[in-house]
Amino acid sequence: MQDERLNIEDLVLISKSNNEGETISHVSIIGAGVMGQGIAQTISAAGIETTLIEKSKDALNQAKENLIENLDREIKRWALTAGEKKAILSRLKWSVKIEDAVNSDVIIEAVDENYDLKISIFKTLDKIAKKEAIFVSNTSTLSLSQIAESTSRSEQVIGMHFLNPVPKVPLVELVKGRNTSNETVKIAKEFATKIGKTAVEVYEYPGFVTTRAIVPLLNEAMYILLEDIATAKDIDTAMRLGYNFQYGPLEMADIMGLDEVLAWMDTLWRTLGEPRYRACPILRKLVREKKLGKKTGEGFYKYDDNGKIIF
Repeated sequence: MQDERLNIEDLVLISKSNNEGETISHVSIIGAGVMGQGIAQTISAAGIETTLIEKSKDALNQAKENLIENLDREIKRWALTAGEKKAILSRLKWSVKIEDAVNSDVIIEAVDENYDLKISIFKTLDKIAKKEAIFVSNTSTLSLSQIAESTSRSEQVIGMHFLNPVPKVPLVELVKGRNTSNETVKIAKEFATKIGKTAVEVYEYPGFVTTRAIVPLLNEAMYILLEDIATAKDIDTAMRLGYNFQYGPLEMADIMGLDEVLAWMDTLWRTLGEPRYRACPILRKLVREKKLGKKTGEGFYKYDDNGKIIF
């Protein structure tokens, strides 16, 4: 009877076939805020080595503590196992040196919506990163083409706009800049699929699809609250039950981070000049008071240590 066991050559061929197209083995993320943490967790959970880079040790340690707390909460909810948490953390490296991105296949910028800051980071990365590395910006409102032009590799710059909470939202907006190559788009799509995201291609425009559509809804809900038409809880209940939303608009804003929401509104208002993007005064007041939502324990709602709303 013929021996049907696989020989060494067969195994090599199968291994090559399974690994075809897998060009991304290491990713670096610049910025360890809420978005950076979520992106890092998602990529690491997909089996990819990941480095999370922040500007100071204090900020980095805080990010690490927050991420571990989030993973522990998921374990309590039975949404994650202790083994999965261990695997995620084992693939995560933490650094305060941007030079540690030097050998990454993909480098993702996830800092505040500050054009000058993003340009500075991309210029530095352009000098130190390997020539074939793809640069990704998580910007939600700024011009990707202008950011890309600060580098010598604009064809390898692409936007991937993740939504918060990143590990749970199965969508990413894929933004092609003026010079982004088709090969870069192809790799970014494959990368998105590998980390469990559905990529939606959008044209470069302030706010793209998701931010541009959601901002007026959030803003109008804030004006309803400001005008004492209903309480925050009742506004959110009406929208959740009336339109089958997972979260009401005010809780959604708290989850996103009120400082981020305000930055989006200011950019869209400045860029497009349309009144629907002019931020409600109550939002400016909360941001001024450092009540930034869930991440600070208070925004439109107050939150306990487990991130649950205190009514």
